Amino acid sequence: MASPVAEILQTSTPSNRPFSSQAAGDQTVWADASCFLSAVCNDLEVGELVHGENFSMFEAMSALEIMDPKMDAAMSTGFNTVEEAVESGAAPIHLNILQLVDVMDHLLACEATWHRGHYLAQTVFSCLYLLKLDRAAPNALLHAYCKTTRATCSLIRAVVFAVHTNEEEDLFTFAFGLPIDGEGDIKCLSGLNLVEEVVARQLRGCKGVIAKKKVAEEIESLQEDPTLEEGYCQAILSRLRFRKALYHSVSYLNKPQGRGLEMAHKHIAMALSELSAIRESSKFLSSCCPNNCCKDTDNQLEVNGPTTASGQRAIGFDTSVNKRLSAPAPPRSIKIYSWKETLDYFEKLLQDLDHICSLPLNLSLEELLQVIVDFQKCHPDLVVRSFLQMLLVQDGKLFGREPVSDFLRRALSLPQTVVNKEFETDSFVVKSGQLLLHLLRALCTNMAWQRRKLGKILLEWGSLLQQMEMIHDNFLHKTLSSLNDKDWWENVIIAWAAEQTCWIAMHLLILGFELELYAPSEFCMVYWYLDHVLLTLLHYKHLQEKTFDHEQLKSVEAVDSTKKKGKKKKGTMKALEKEIHSTPIMLLIQCYADSCKGLSWMLSALTADRKVTYRQTIFNKEEERFLQRFELFHKVPVPQPLSYFQFKESTAHKKLTIKDQYQWANYYFMDLQQHLQELTHSISKAANFPAISRAHRVLEIRQLEQVALRNRIALQILDCAGPGDSLKVSFEFSQHPYFAVASIKKS
Repeated sequence: MASPVAEILQTSTPSNRPFSSQAAGDQTVWADASCFLSAVCNDLEVGELVHGENFSMFEAMSALEIMDPKMDAAMSTGFNTVEEAVESGAAPIHLNILQLVDVMDHLLACEATWHRGHYLAQTVFSCLYLLKLDRAAPNALLHAYCKTTRATCSLIRAVVFAVHTNEEEDLFTFAFGLPIDGEGDIKCLSGLNLVEEVVARQLRGCKGVIAKKKVAEEIESLQEDPTLEEGYCQAILSRLRFRKALYHSVSYLNKPQGRGLEMAHKHIAMALSELSAIRESSKFLSSCCPNNCCKDTDNQLEVNGPTTASGQRAIGFDTSVNKRLSAPAPPRSIKIYSWKETLDYFEKLLQDLDHICSLPLNLSLEELLQVIVDFQKCHPDLVVRSFLQMLLVQDGKLFGREPVSDFLRRALSLPQTVVNKEFETDSFVVKSGQLLLHLLRALCTNMAWQRRKLGKILLEWGSLLQQMEMIHDNFLHKTLSSLNDKDWWENVIIAWAAEQTCWIAMHLLILGFELELYAPSEFCMVYWYLDHVLLTLLHYKHLQEKTFDHEQLKSVEAVDSTKKKGKKKKGTMKALEKEIHSTPIMLLIQCYADSCKGLSWMLSALTADRKVTYRQTIFNKEEERFLQRFELFHKVPVPQPLSYFQFKESTAHKKLTIKDQYQWANYYFMDLQQHLQELTHSISKAANFPAISRAHRVLEIRQLEQVALRNRIALQILDCAGPGDSLKVSFEFSQHPYFAVASIKKS
């Protein structure tokens, strides 16, 4: 018996056939196919598809599945408009106190989710009260809180948009016509202060602190049960004060030239204190709600846990009302932060912002770069990195106050007589200043974007070095013509540019470990090449330190020449020469170089001893992987490019036995331990060492100590192992993010 589909197809004539071989266009006449579709639904099996001759694979890849809320943006899964939601009673104005706290908590969770890169329309502005804020005016608490939230979000969005950090996550700044910039939001704190005063007065009344003359004053209670009044007052008050402190912190951080850092630090401390009070009120609110297991069942909103302190689902939120404002694409599936995740997020956010407030504004270039790198190890989110970039680069000036030409003069330790109009407008100064600003901006992005941008910046620094011959005629002879030791300063400037190129190359290789881009079979070549980059960087840093020491010695000689005693002069010169090799940053680079040497020797010995095995790939060989990894470094003159042949020749160690190679690796790890002791001593003596860098150096010293200790123990085990011992060695980054630790197991 023929199926219904077959019958329909058989009775179809060319004039009424439901399918056409021609593509549909503007002149196409559409017919009702309901009967046909009904018959098809009863006859088709799972996986079968009825389509016309004009429905090819291209159309199939471009098609969207209708009636699926994750794919069909026009599917009606809730309210279509805000007015429809309000008329249905989804956002009542008169709320009891617990419902009001739930709205505050869920709105805070939505704000944290938005910070992590989701749509405003699906997070913060899923709140119906924010979409129709004037309607909430009769409820003073709700209106003031929502208005301050909107103002805070507007400030944060403006900062992220201004520094172009939003290119990492395009969705962050998309407003889709939502009312994020409301009129009068600048004065949002006036209403918040009024309701805060009312709640604070009610709390004092609950505690019996009000004076006798005010006992008779009637204060409207927040709810009916007097035994719960104090707990609710504290919960509401802590949330209002946290919201106010957060708005103040963002506002002061947004002030130019770092003028608001001190006040921002003060308000961040207040926000952290109120956040602790909010966390403490969670137990009270949870106990007040017996039905705390209500979960959100919205199809488009996945929740990791309760988004409120009470555990109840907050009313007045709907993600479907804004779906028609979004781009013509399938709606994103998001997960709103749970209440615990929200509190943890804002605690880390405020701590990271506090680190920005403690950033000194008079750092040298190498100190500034190291501070930014150390700060990135805290894994700050998009908002924090935007405020950091806003502080660092404003109007083409560092910290909005120091022109790049002055900063370069200070970085090069040039005499004051060099600062003139020719210096500021010179092509070398302009180009290097632009590259320096690009570098600072790149370091404020996430690690994946950093690596991509640093590759381009490295090529530009290499191009600048290659143009030095032309710069000699245009810049060095004209601008430095007033100096007696002009040739000396020419070498200084070239060494400084080479130093920046080496630093970028070093950071580029290190980021590969952070992003887990290297396969275990590539560890040896990466450590070997990184060691070369680090040694080149140390070489140019020594030249720079000697330059600075040269100027200091000249001033010392000028002072000591008037004195008769020569011993003091000799001691001063020796002390200055000793400090060249004891700066914390140079000792840190030396520790990195020791680690690279130890690991490259260890890996080459293990490969020769067949104690480590790598997965063989059929797509490319080791030489091709080498060229792919270091192709970028072959396009710059500094550090000097190294070939695959040099790598194989350097790591073959044909004249050494495997045990000798293990001993050499052990010696380098011993050197690492010695240099770590010197680094600890140097940091303890450094008076003006930034706090965040000091904390990270102390932590990193402990990590590198473990790397050296554990790898030395592994080398001793391998050295004592006999030829017949079947040991397999693997490497893991359990102690340090860049330098691996050997793990030995019996096979």
